[in-house]
Amino acid sequence: MKTRCACALACIFLCMLAAVGADTLVLKDGRRVEGQVIAIRDGVIEFEQRRAQGGRERVMIDRVEVRGIELDNGESGQSAAPDPPGRATSASQRPSGMRERSVIVDAKVAWNDSGFDVVAGQTVYFSATDHIRWAPGRRDGPEGEHNSPGTGARPMPGQRRAALIGRVDDSRDYFLIGDDKGPIRMPSSGRLYLGVNDDSLQDNAGSFRVRVFY
Repeated sequence: MKTRCACALACIFLCMLAAVGADTLVLKDGRRVEGQVIAIRDGVIEFEQRRAQGGRERVMIDRVEVRGIELDNGESGQSAAPDPPGRATSASQRPSGMRERSVIVDAKVAWNDSGFDVVAGQTVYFSATDHIRWAPGRRDGPEGEHNSPGTGARPMPGQRRAALIGRVDDSRDYFLIGDDKGPIRMPSSGRLYLGVNDDSLQDNAGSFRVRVFY
């Protein structure tokens, strides 16, 4: 009786695994590895790889060996390769089952470390709240100042002043986040940093509270 129950439970477990979608790592040598991304930290991707003979194996892959990543978030055909970096074209709601991290973005700090790495082409979602003071008597939320002049020495002159922005590593390929909760595709691989679109941080006060889904 116990043997029958064990077999039945094993079959159920295998069926559940088969129903789970797969993430795909696209390696620089052309290989495509299917499985599930567990975490990305300190330049290393922790990945649960599907084995050809069945089952799964936990492996650690250096991100420099990875050209892109295709995350299965329940959206058929979502891929890291076809779309250009920056804001993704889809405005669909955030998929369920994504990993989450909370980041405090200090308005006095040029670039706040998110604490984790991203991969080029990876889709990331943001949800930002609270307000900062970016000048005497001037307060705004993560969307930034409305009707900002498109001038100045701020990181993204053409975007709203004091808006929430991001970058990867020390790249100057900045991208706007603001209060948008839609998908944003990462322009490159490396550590994710968050900041405010302001050219003078000394008189700033407060912080944004940002939930990052990846």
